[in-house]
Amino acid sequence: MRNSTVLISGASIAGPALAYWLHRYGVAVTVVERAPALRPGGQAIDFKGHTHFTVLERMGILAEIEERRTGATDTVFVDENGKQLAVMSGDFTGGDVEILRGDLAEIMYKRTAEHCEYLFGDSISALTETADGVHVEFEHGPARTFDLVFGADGIHSRVRRLAFGPEKDFVKYLGYYYCVAGASPWSQDATGPRERAIAYGHNAPGKLAISGGSKAQQLYMFTSPELDYSRDDSAAQRRIIEQVYADVAWEVPRMLDEVADFDDCYLDSISQVRMKGDYTKGRVALVGDSAYGNTLGGFGTGLAVVGAYVIAGELATADGDHTIAFARYNEIMKRYAKITGNSNAGRFLAPKTARGIKLRNWFFGSRMFTLMLKYSDNAANAIDLRDYPALVGATDIS
Repeated sequence: MRNSTVLISGASIAGPALAYWLHRYGVAVTVVERAPALRPGGQAIDFKGHTHFTVLERMGILAEIEERRTGATDTVFVDENGKQLAVMSGDFTGGDVEILRGDLAEIMYKRTAEHCEYLFGDSISALTETADGVHVEFEHGPARTFDLVFGADGIHSRVRRLAFGPEKDFVKYLGYYYCVAGASPWSQDATGPRERAIAYGHNAPGKLAISGGSKAQQLYMFTSPELDYSRDDSAAQRRIIEQVYADVAWEVPRMLDEVADFDDCYLDSISQVRMKGDYTKGRVALVGDSAYGNTLGGFGTGLAVVGAYVIAGELATADGDHTIAFARYNEIMKRYAKITGNSNAGRFLAPKTARGIKLRNWFFGSRMFTLMLKYSDNAANAIDLRDYPALVGATDIS
C-alpha cells in the first residue's frame, strides 16, 4: 500500500484508535505525545448507540470497556441550603457506557504499543510538505520524514496550527470555562462494574459547582471573557477558580479549601472547532477534537473513534492514495460531525440569570428533555459505517 509510514500527534483517544486501524492495514505507525507518559484517571467519557458500539466491537475492546465502566451519575441541583431543585439524569450525561478517559487510553495503548512506535515527552515543532512526504521537526528528537501526518491532538491542536493556520481562525470561544479538579472517586477502584452515583450541583448566575460523581471530585463551569493564562500552570488555574467562586455559597467554600490538595486541576475554555474547509490539507489530516471538537458537547469521544475508523478504512480501500481517501473522509465526517451543532454546555448548565436557572431546572422535568435525549440517541447513529475490514486483507492485532 502507498503511503506506508505515518506520524500521529496525540496519544489520548483518537491517536491510538487511528494507530490501531492503520497498523491493521499494514502501515508503519509512529505516535508522538507531549506528555511524558499516558495520563491516568481523568474525567469520565462515554459512548452512545449502535454506531459507537460497532466500532468498539470491531476493535475488540468493547468487552474490556464494559468491565471497566463507571456507573452513570445523576446530578441533583440544590439551592444554597441544600434543598433539591431539579435532577439531571445520568442517562443524559453518561451515554450508554461511561469509562474514565485514562482507562480508555490505557486499553487502546495496550492494543497498539507492541506494534506501533510511541514517542512520549516530545511534540512536533515544524512541518514541511514535499512532493512525496512531510518533513517533521520535533522539539527534542531528530527530524524525520513521513508519508502522512495526522493531528489527533485535541482542540488546541499543534498540527492544525502548523498546517492550517492559527487557532483563532478555527476555534470559536463560546463564552465559558470549565475546570475539572480532583480525579474521579473511581480512578483507583478495582476493575469491574461501578454502581450508579449521585453528584450535587449548585448554580449562581453564570456559575456552576458540582461535587462528586464519576466525572471528577469537583467540576466548575462559569461564564467569562477570554482569560490569559497557561494551561500548563495548575497553580494559576486554581487561583482563577478561587477568585471566580469566592462569593458563591452552598458547599463551595469547602470545595475551594480542597482544591489546593488535589493533584489534578485542569481549566480550559468551552470552545468549538469550526473548520472553514476540509479536515485535510495535502498530506496532513485532522482527526477527533482537532477537526470537529466541541467541548463537553457529548459526542467527542464517539466522533474520535468513528473518525479514526473511517479515515483508516478509506486509506486501505484506496490502497493508500491519500487524495482519494481524504476526499471520502471529508465527505463522510462533515455530514456526521454536524451532530456537534452549536451546542454550548456552559450556557445550558450555567445560565447567566436567575430566571435562566429556573427555566433550566424546569426543562429537566419536561417532555422536551425526553425529546432531547431521543434526538441525541438518533444523532449518534446518523452514519452508515462501511465494513472496511471486509474490503482489505487486514492483519489482526487484537
